[in-house]
Amino acid sequence: MSTQERTFPPPGLSAAAAGTPVPRRRKPARKKNTWPGLIWVLPGLVTLFLFVYYPLALNFRYSLETSNIFTGQQRFVGLDNYTRLAADPTFWKALGNNCLYAGISIVFQVFFALVLASLIENLRNERFRAILRSIYFLPSAISLTVTGLLFAFIYQPQGGLLNGLLDAVGLDSLQQAWLGNPATAMLGIIMMSQWQGFGYSTLLFAVAIQRIPRDLYEASALDGIGPVQQIFSITIPLVREMTGLMMIVTISGAFQVFNEVMVTTSGGPDNSTQVLGTWLYRSGFIKNDFGYAAAIATVIFIITLALALIQVRYTNKRRV
Repeated sequence: MSTQERTFPPPGLSAAAAGTPVPRRRKPARKKNTWPGLIWVLPGLVTLFLFVYYPLALNFRYSLETSNIFTGQQRFVGLDNYTRLAADPTFWKALGNNCLYAGISIVFQVFFALVLASLIENLRNERFRAILRSIYFLPSAISLTVTGLLFAFIYQPQGGLLNGLLDAVGLDSLQQAWLGNPATAMLGIIMMSQWQGFGYSTLLFAVAIQRIPRDLYEASALDGIGPVQQIFSITIPLVREMTGLMMIVTISGAFQVFNEVMVTTSGGPDNSTQVLGTWLYRSGFIKNDFGYAAAIATVIFIITLALALIQVRYTNKRRV
């Protein structure tokens, strides 16, 4: 009998009793019922639509109109508000301050925070590491209003801590009204913000570093790699996702900054510390120009969204 011929069981015997393998019948695929999952997700989607997407669409509509909050009158003007933005020098000054804020925040709250967290986690004494984490995190627990008042006293031209320190070290020629000088007011606000947010970023990086297996550091130490090289060869590549997250949070926060300026200078002197958030507030709630304020809000949203998408794309490409 040819090897290609099939054998059949003798009459009266089943295929299983005769030793012939019986092909298994495939069970019909069950249709996945997605309705229970949608029911659980629906409240979140409705909330997201009502409090995020609908206000965004409504804000864009308002940016195409002029409106008066007291009379309720609205008039469609198209892109006139955006044309005014492009010709507004204060808007460009505020945008430049936000960019400066974002650049300095990346340096301090991302790169310096990562280096400090690496140094803390390399200490051998666990109790000492915990004490240092608490010390650096403490400013983040202070209210922003209290922080603004504290630094207002530090920057006082007469009797302020900073000018007193300069006088004590013989640099009294550098004394000035730090928040009253247009050349130094914005930098003073930014340094206050970095002092408060630096410890929070350091703590997040410390948590990410703790997840790295210690075997990698021990093996690299046996190969003669020093602590500094370990930071660049092991720590930075393995905390890349946290770095990307902190970049997004830091840049988004820099373009949404508001309280830091309002509790110190309110945008002065001479609009030198205006940021997009304070200029939006002044345009809408003081000048009663809500269409123009809505256009500023739309610009803030577009900038933060574009930067976040770029950073997410870059982080996903370089994922470890």
